[in-house]
Amino acid sequence: KELESAVELPLFDRQGRHISLTTAGEYLLVYAKRMLATMKDAEDAMARFRRVETGLLNIGLVSTAKYFVPRLLARFREEHPGIEVRLQVSGNREQLLTLLHAGEVDLAVMGRPPKEMATRAEPFAAHPLVFVAPPGHALLGHETVSASALEAHPFIVREPGSGTREFTDAYLHRAGIAPEQINLVMEMGSPIALIGVVETGLGYAIASSASIAKSLRLGDIVAIPLKPRLTRNLSMVYPKEKFRSRLVTAFVDYASKRLKDFSV
Repeated sequence: KELESAVELPLFDRQGRHISLTTAGEYLLVYAKRMLATMKDAEDAMARFRRVETGLLNIGLVSTAKYFVPRLLARFREEHPGIEVRLQVSGNREQLLTLLHAGEVDLAVMGRPPKEMATRAEPFAAHPLVFVAPPGHALLGHETVSASALEAHPFIVREPGSGTREFTDAYLHRAGIAPEQINLVMEMGSPIALIGVVETGLGYAIASSASIAKSLRLGDIVAIPLKPRLTRNLSMVYPKEKFRSRLVTAFVDYASKRLKDFSV
């Protein structure tokens, strides 16, 4: 109410226990986020004159990266115990780009760097995508699975907007397989949901090797390399025009040197 009095406009629409923003409130929220991002830039600029022992590091991830980046961050924080880390795992690539554009994350771990934003990208990791199916699937028993062999079988995919979906579609296109030739039966909104459906026997999927380790150990699914092989490169992406803090620089350097110690 004090804020509404200060701007002399209603900012909240109150209907019983339900509260939502008015149009004026939504506009004010946009400017408030910009102010917070500017303040964070100023703090980062000052931090560059200090040692990297304190500060806040905001990192956004595509869902595939959540299987190994937290372990890397834990090691980084062991060397810099005074820092605070905030990790945001986005449902897909488009959501992560929104966070990056709004300044809500300092850097993003993602696949292909965006063309619609002025960014810098540092190579982060390369990991394979593989054919994943339930035990007993008709294509099992081969050392590799060709793209052409996939056409006749029920296919479970990630949702549009997902980097994995985009990468898989491009792979099939290069193999000369049109979308209408694929027997697509279901779209799933996360790697966990995708593998969960594969485990039921409904169909096969193409998934990151990092996302299937647990199910493989339990014997719930089987994985076979694709032919030709499919490898997705991840990058650390940050806005080109934004001041890169000493803390972000330290993490980028650390990750570039230490990622080889982690299984991807």
